[in-house]
Amino acid sequence: MASVEQVMKDALSLPSPLRALLAEKLVESLEFDVDDTVQTLWLNEAKQRRDEIRSGVVQPISGEEALAQVRRLLES
Repeated sequence: MASVEQVMKDALSLPSPLRALLAEKLVESLEFDVDDTVQTLWLNEAKQRRDEIRSGVVQPISGEEALAQVRRLLES
């Protein structure tokens, strides 16, 4: 079996698209411990936000505007 150092050396010698794919697969392999309660809470939160936008209670803004607002907050 190859050492971690050898695997890293081999992985880093791959072209960028293959390194990205490998990184994605490695991260996916770590995501086996999904807490059902947390997943349910996030799903409920996403549905609530969706419903607020659909009903007009909340007006969405573009990602660019959201980042601009965050930058302004960080500058002050």
